[in-house]
Amino acid sequence: MLLLFLCRFCRRTAFVGCMAVAGGLFAAEPRTVIFFGDSLTAGYGLDDPSSEAYPARIQEKINAAGLGWRVVNAGLSGETTSGGLRRVDWILRQPVDLFVLALGANDGLRGIDPALSRENLQKIIDRVRAKYPRAQLVLAGMQMPSAMGLEFSRSFEQMFPDVAAKNDATLIPFLLEGVGGSVALNQPDRIHPTARGHAIIADQVWKILRPLL
Repeated sequence: MLLLFLCRFCRRTAFVGCMAVAGGLFAAEPRTVIFFGDSLTAGYGLDDPSSEAYPARIQEKINAAGLGWRVVNAGLSGETTSGGLRRVDWILRQPVDLFVLALGANDGLRGIDPALSRENLQKIIDRVRAKYPRAQLVLAGMQMPSAMGLEFSRSFEQMFPDVAAKNDATLIPFLLEGVGGSVALNQPDRIHPTARGHAIIADQVWKILRPLL
């Protein structure tokens, strides 16, 4: 009925004007980028995570660049890769055009076998690809301090580039690059970034996301 109305309308108006009306009616919805992570993504400890966490700052950069994307912060404090696997189907009920997978930090801190974490990351990616085969994938890497054991730390760190390569996903080598280990850029727990730390994370992530958008 709408198309019929437009056709009749076009007979009475200039063609260009009619196309402008149709273009407005059928304008594409903003594409969606989802940040699926843990407390680092959720903005734990910040005064206002909705504006200070790095995904919110990415939205600011998207808006400033005039790009048609909306950011969904699907970070959950305390989340592990196992928890993310249980939760991802619920997140995938909304449209997904770009999926940023930023889980694994809590696995490392809890000493979970990287083989299990790797399996969970793969299953999460499989779920995303099964429902949204055209969605772009980005995997955020993480590192563990050597105090966790040299062999464990190496295995954990290598997990991310391996999974990214296997799935043709874009890799963020280290989500906390320039922030991790800095007293000035982290809260008193020395784990969660301050608002300034999140701003630096956003700058680093933006360099990788911008070409994909």
